[in-house]
Parts: sequence; C-alpha cells; structure tokens
Amino acid sequence: MKKIKVAIAGIGNCASSLIQGIYYYSETGDTVGLMYPDFGGYKPSDIEIVAAFDIDSRKVGKPLEEAIFAPPNCTMTFWEKIPKTGVVVKMGPILDGVAAHMYEYPEDISFRPADVEPVDVVKELKESGAEILINYMPVGSEEASRFYARAALEAGVAFINAMPTFIVSDPSWAKKFEEKGLPAIGDDVKSQVGATIVHRVLTKLFEDRGVRIKRTYQTNFGGNTDFLNMLERKRLATKKISKTEAVRSLMEKKLDDYHIYVGPSDFIPWLKDNKICYIRMEGEGFGHHPIIIDLKLSVEDSPNSGGIIIDAIRAAKIALDRGVKGPLTSISAFTMKHPPEQYPDWEAKEMVDKFIKGERER
Repeated sequence: MKKIKVAIAGIGNCASSLIQGIYYYSETGDTVGLMYPDFGGYKPSDIEIVAAFDIDSRKVGKPLEEAIFAPPNCTMTFWEKIPKTGVVVKMGPILDGVAAHMYEYPEDISFRPADVEPVDVVKELKESGAEILINYMPVGSEEASRFYARAALEAGVAFINAMPTFIVSDPSWAKKFEEKGLPAIGDDVKSQVGATIVHRVLTKLFEDRGVRIKRTYQTNFGGNTDFLNMLERKRLATKKISKTEAVRSLMEKKLDDYHIYVGPSDFIPWLKDNKICYIRMEGEGFGHHPIIIDLKLSVEDSPNSGGIIIDAIRAAKIALDRGVKGPLTSISAFTMKHPPEQYPDWEAKEMVDKFIKGERER
C-alpha cells in the first residue's frame, strides 16, 4: 500500500502519543490496543507524517522526532526509537491558541510562544504532499481551528478535527468540504476507553434495562496543558456541549441541564497526562427502587486517543481513494464525541465495518 501522508497542527501530547504509536506498531508487529490492526488494507506502518505546525518556542524549528518529547509535553514515553523523519516543526499562527493565564504558570507546564513569523500553512501543506490534516489545537481555540480547516480546504487535503470546535458537525462547513470534494472527520476525538465512552455505555445500559435515569454527572481532572488551558472557563463552551450531548443523545427522555453535568473540573500539575474521571449515575428501576453507580476511571489521556486517530486517518485515506467527499458519518460517529450524526457505539462500529468493506459509502 502507498504511504498515507499526514500533516499535524499542534505537536502536543496527543501528537506525541500518535507518532510514538505509529512507530511502535510498525516496528514491533504488536496489535494490543489496536481496534483495527488492518483497516481496509492499511496498517499503522502505512502512515507517514510529512508536515507539522506548532507555536511553542521549544518545538518550532526542531525536528519532529525531538519536538514530540519537548516541554510542556508530559505524556508517557512508550517508544523512544523515533527515526529521523526529515520533518521540521513550522510556526503556525497563534490566534486564540494560547490562553492568557498560561503566562502565570511555570514554563515547563505551560505554553511559551516562539518569536517567529508564521509560515504559509497552505503552501507548506501543498509542498509536503500531505493528503490529510489533523487538527490538535488546544480546547477553546475556535479561530485557530477554523484557520486550519480553511487551510485544508485551500490546500485540497482531507481534514480530521480532533478538537471540540464544531466544524465537521456544522452544516455550513460540511458543505464546504463536500463542494471541494474532500472527506472530513470530526468533531472532538472520543478516547478508546475514556470518560465519554464509559459514560455512554452506562447510559445505554440503563436505557436498555428499563432504568429511568434521574440525574448524572461526570467530572474530570488532570495535569496536562489541556487541563491547564481549560482553567479559563470561557474556553469550555463547545467542550461542555460536545461531552454532554455525547451522553444525552443516548437518552430516550433527555435530562435537562440541571440534572446532567459533564465537564472538566480542575488542573493538578503532578498528575501530568494522567486523567482522573468520576461518574455518578442515579436511576430508578423496577418499583422505582434506586440504582446508583459511582465509578472512578484513571487513564493516560493522550495514548487513550492515539489508536482512535490511527483509525480515523486510515478511514480518511480510504475515502480519498474512493472519491468520497464531505463528512464521513460512520467513522465520525465511532471516533468522535460530536459527530454530524449520533449513533449508539455498537451501531457506529457496524457502520465502520461496512464502510471498510465498501458496503457503505460514508
């Protein structure tokens, strides 16, 4: 199979885990942690990163294989043997990518923008031969995320929106990708076994077993830059919508905002990339007897989404091969919190299986 040429906007923890994973699975032949070792003929080893963009002074101008381990990245290192990629991280536009309060925290845990002029991102995408662009902008970076979506459209590359800015699920943006003949996947990546998927499974369990959900909450905290970034609460608007609707969409009787709370709660630096989640479900069963679940989940946040993005990349490549354009509803429903169309997770997986086999267009 030909290499899948990928560009990444935002060389943070998620990008680090993704790139480590590509080389780990390519070199070892291991399949643990992969939902699809083979995705329509494409393997993780078929993915090649050809361009990278960031704004941090410790990453811009550095080889990609060094930048993924530079501060403030703090995710676990599970594969150090990254070969020379030939890719140098280029300066992207800052726009709203850096929250003002970042400067109040030590350099090793926060962003420090480089004093360098941004490159022409569209030109870089074209010259690199990229086929797919992944948006890994920080939460709340609405302008920056839309900038990279426009760049993908102008450069003629497929777009994967891993962040909670509503692009692929926005009909006006979806139309733009359709008109350009480009596939798009989004919005807001749903981790392999993360807070959202666990909360969704519990919600579906209550619904399927005839239990009336009375109220529920999900709180999350961690120590990476994403959680630090989210201390500025106004940056959380789309994130809260994305996470809440991912859960509420599975309820026959939708809970109002008073009875459902889903969202991050705080930043604890020493946790680094470890994310702690607490979920509480309160319901009524037979005879209105109370049923309560209290659950704690602890995960490395960034590796938890790596395999999901590897699947999204390969789905986008298949769509390019087949000339499919616009939002890919099956893989978006399976891998994203706020897709264009919500489906139960088991159904979304069946849709992806059919898409891989060519039995479903998108």
